[in-house]
Amino acid sequence: MEAPHIAIVPSPGMGHLIPLVEFAKRLVFHHNLSVTFIMSSDGSPGKAQKLILDDLPKSISSVFLPPVSFDDLPDDVKIETRISLTVVRSLSYLRDTFKVLVANTRLVALVVDLFGTDAFDVAKEFDVSPYIFFPSTAMGLSVFLHLQKLDEEVSCEYRDLPELVKIPGCVPIHGRDLLDPVQDRKNEAYRWLLHHGKRYSLAEGIMVNSFMELEAGAIKALMEEESGKPPVYPIGPLIQTGSTSGADGSGCLRWLDSQPRGSVLFVSFGSGGTLSHEQLNELASGLEMSEQRFLWVVRSPHEKAANATYFSAESIKDPFDFLPEGFLERTKGLGLVVPSWAPQIQVLSHGSTGGFLTHCGWNSVLESVVHGMPLIAWPLYAEQKMNAVMLTEELKVALRPKVNENGLVGREEITKVVKGLMEGEEGKKLRNRMRDLKDASAEVLSENGSSTKSLSDVVQKWKNHK
Repeated sequence: MEAPHIAIVPSPGMGHLIPLVEFAKRLVFHHNLSVTFIMSSDGSPGKAQKLILDDLPKSISSVFLPPVSFDDLPDDVKIETRISLTVVRSLSYLRDTFKVLVANTRLVALVVDLFGTDAFDVAKEFDVSPYIFFPSTAMGLSVFLHLQKLDEEVSCEYRDLPELVKIPGCVPIHGRDLLDPVQDRKNEAYRWLLHHGKRYSLAEGIMVNSFMELEAGAIKALMEEESGKPPVYPIGPLIQTGSTSGADGSGCLRWLDSQPRGSVLFVSFGSGGTLSHEQLNELASGLEMSEQRFLWVVRSPHEKAANATYFSAESIKDPFDFLPEGFLERTKGLGLVVPSWAPQIQVLSHGSTGGFLTHCGWNSVLESVVHGMPLIAWPLYAEQKMNAVMLTEELKVALRPKVNENGLVGREEITKVVKGLMEGEEGKKLRNRMRDLKDASAEVLSENGSSTKSLSDVVQKWKNHK
């Protein structure tokens, strides 16, 4: 019998593609399956996307569907709505691709990520098993599955709830810290979340990019058998492996080579995170006042903190123009500032790096866990506030600076948390806890580890698919 073939439909955006690519590699290298990525978009494929897909082994192919049109949508449509509509409007193209795959391969399963459930309709037509790969936390998955009930029980906006929101197995959380698209219940993005949450029950299984030691409470609650709820398989941590394009264009790895062991704080807000001009100034001043070594990936500020988006357009201006006057000169011996990008995995695994100030995107969090790097949690958008609550209150591997009455994190507060992480007693405790998680993350992906077994269980189902 020929090897089972798996179709994967990622949502637009690199954050979802990266863990799915690692997932595909595991299917190919460890289980001898073959995979086709089916890419939908509202424009031509991004350069980063193409680079990552072109670099894959032969048994992972990719198909780019014709772009869909969004001419009828207003400019302020939220990203979750755009992503969901990209999939919906690509269904006829997806159907054509399925016809070809069914004719030429033994297609047994379709894997979509969190916003792709409308593609299940096509899978059903071809008798292909529908699965979800949830690229974020088990806690985030619990919110999706629990949202229907929450929607029925709560009449106000979640952020106005006086009591904490209790999600099964998770640390109780303020409504304002729930993921962005549930913060405005009148917005279409919220309705899309409800729509997908309902359709999760159509999946034959949900794989989540997490592991038991990281999210024991949430995963145990998810794995309890309930009627109408698909089985959940923790298969993480899947993080980017392999070469990083333009590996050290800015010379930051060379610079790290010359720094004392564990002395550098890495500061980066991910590929989509930007700060307001005012906040950027406070951060620069706080880093300077802390007198700690730092490697800072700076992006041009946006003018209003509220409009931080998933995909920030690169500003044409040199981002260093926005730093306080004389900052680069004054911090020359201590810090290195690089524009827009750094090879994050290599930085986090470098012996001189001792901490990470992060926006708490889940890929970045998992990379920190795998490399045992304690954190300063500075969430910006999406589900990052939820991640920050988990990291600080439940796992206790991160410090979270407090926001002042002007909605800013002030320089004194920044100085305090940076010093606390890099040289304080609290930082030592965080470091030790993160080391334990690092060991656990290696263990779960070892030959007999729980995540390895979890994925094998899914693959066995696919191999038995008639």
